[in-house]
Amino acid sequence: MELLLIIVLVVVALVLVGGAAALLSRRRPGAVESPERPRVERAPSKVDDGSDTAVVDEAGLDDAVPEIDEPDVEPEDVEPEEVVTPTFRERLGRARDGFTGALGGLRGRKVDDESWEELEEALIMADVGVPTTMAMLDRVRERCKEEKVTDFDGALALLRDEMEVELGDADISLAITGEPAIWMFVGVNGVGKTTTIGKLAKREVDAGQKVVLAAGDTFRAAAAEQLETWANRCDAGFVRGAEGADPGSVVFDAVEHAAAAGASLVLADTAGRLHNKANLMEELRKVRRVAEKGAGVVSEVLLVIDATTGQNGLTQAKQFTEAVDVTGIVLTKLDGSAKGGIVLAIQSELGIPVKLVGLGEGIGDLVEFDPAEFVDALFA
Repeated sequence: MELLLIIVLVVVALVLVGGAAALLSRRRPGAVESPERPRVERAPSKVDDGSDTAVVDEAGLDDAVPEIDEPDVEPEDVEPEEVVTPTFRERLGRARDGFTGALGGLRGRKVDDESWEELEEALIMADVGVPTTMAMLDRVRERCKEEKVTDFDGALALLRDEMEVELGDADISLAITGEPAIWMFVGVNGVGKTTTIGKLAKREVDAGQKVVLAAGDTFRAAAAEQLETWANRCDAGFVRGAEGADPGSVVFDAVEHAAAAGASLVLADTAGRLHNKANLMEELRKVRRVAEKGAGVVSEVLLVIDATTGQNGLTQAKQFTEAVDVTGIVLTKLDGSAKGGIVLAIQSELGIPVKLVGLGEGIGDLVEFDPAEFVDALFA
């Protein structure tokens, strides 16, 4: 046993000596050792101090990580988002279905008292309004007699002509007069004033105007934040006041800022208010008066109405017009309404032109109102 142990020890000793000799033989004079990969020493990412806060210590990380020279890469050209303007025919499907659906039973029939009553009911159901409906049908009846029209296909063709006459050739352009011009936006809560302002600001900036947005709705912080988001999105100026501040002073400051910055247009938001509250409407009059005390001129007061409210929108228009002399209507959500006849009622009974309509939620879906395209879409 002792002899076996001695043999094992001798063998181990020989192996160790041989390995050392081989290692020494590989190290030749003048040989260069391979550099080691740099090591990054990271401090603990979280210190448990009994709190829920994670404390990260990154001291020395920049020195430990080797710099890497990367080739310069030219950024790829980013194509601007294409804004496609929708057509009335594409987006007024609900209004067309409601209107032509009610008229479908009249086609091919003879003109008689019963069919006239059905046509009258169809127009009123489409929110054309009683006064406007009666006035148009009186003219259609008279023309049917003069032109000897005896079937309702011919009568509906005459009705289409009368609708275009009712809408008329109203001036739908938005006036930019003053240094700067001021466009005020009014309306009840929830009709889409702030979004309308943002979309219109984008359009005007793209057309070359220098625009400032005024957050005149000082009662809702969310309204000012939403408007600021739109200002950043379309590269427009932005002025807001403290929550609960006087709306007139905010608009006034925005106008002064626009004048100093050489901006041509101020779009002023206002708080949504009930059209039947006298004190709120008086406040709106004050906002307009104060807005014009400085450098600017209020060239447009645009009433924003939700098209889906139908005749209630007509009532709003009457009250707001009495308060602030509305110059034009912005009709939102027209694509989702089966009551497109409100357009005829507003222009016929109030003489206020519908200047802009919303045909969707996209940034390019706020378009100028075109009477001929509107009527064509209803009868398509």
